[in-house]
Amino acid sequence: MFNMAFEFTDDNFTEKAAEEGVVAVVDFWAEWCGPCRMISPIIEQLSEEYQGKVLVGKVDVDANPKISMEYGIRSIPTVLILKDGQIFDKQVGATSKKVLTDKIERALAPV
Repeated sequence: MFNMAFEFTDDNFTEKAAEEGVVAVVDFWAEWCGPCRMISPIIEQLSEEYQGKVLVGKVDVDANPKISMEYGIRSIPTVLILKDGQIFDKQVGATSKKVLTDKIERALAPV
């Protein structure tokens, strides 16, 4: 499968997702998780649609336990919307593209 979404790791997460002025959509997932596979195409679509505006990526919780623990991820899929390095919004469990798009649009809206 060809992945467009950015691959976050314990090593690059802070530098990429928690940066000032960045809105990031972070999908915490695992290979063995059925609901994660259900929202994976949505995450890929969002990464294309918001290219240049929002950093959309995925964190494999099995391969990156440090960042998963740091953000208190207990259920997957969990999608965090980060703005300026802070959690702006959160979605636990599989959801629709519209729900995620609405959350992203709120994060991008001027204060």
